[in-house]
Amino acid sequence: MNVLRNSVRLIGNLGDDPKVRKLDSGKTVANFSIATNEIYRDQNGTKQSETTWHRLVAWGKQADIVENYVKKGSEIAIEGKLTNRSYDNKNGEKQYVTEVLVNSILLLDKNKA
Repeated sequence: MNVLRNSVRLIGNLGDDPKVRKLDSGKTVANFSIATNEIYRDQNGTKQSETTWHRLVAWGKQADIVENYVKKGSEIAIEGKLTNRSYDNKNGEKQYVTEVLVNSILLLDKNKA
């Protein structure tokens, strides 16, 4: 059951092109967001749709896959874990960020390699 701890699986579409950077250390990192959609019926039987945005971070080979095969609108499935971090913004205020650290990616677009 330890495998299930802090495990995230999402299927969604990219809202923008990924931002990929090569660090001085030689590592590659990709930052991107996907939207997941939930469709349900409300109390009146009216169809509703709710979109949730998720921030994702991929490193190394996963970042290379993102850089070469993923773009705005691409449908992907990811598996990873939740991470939390904080930083000080330009005004010196502490900002908190929750992201999914991507362990694996599956490309779902039919015309992709």
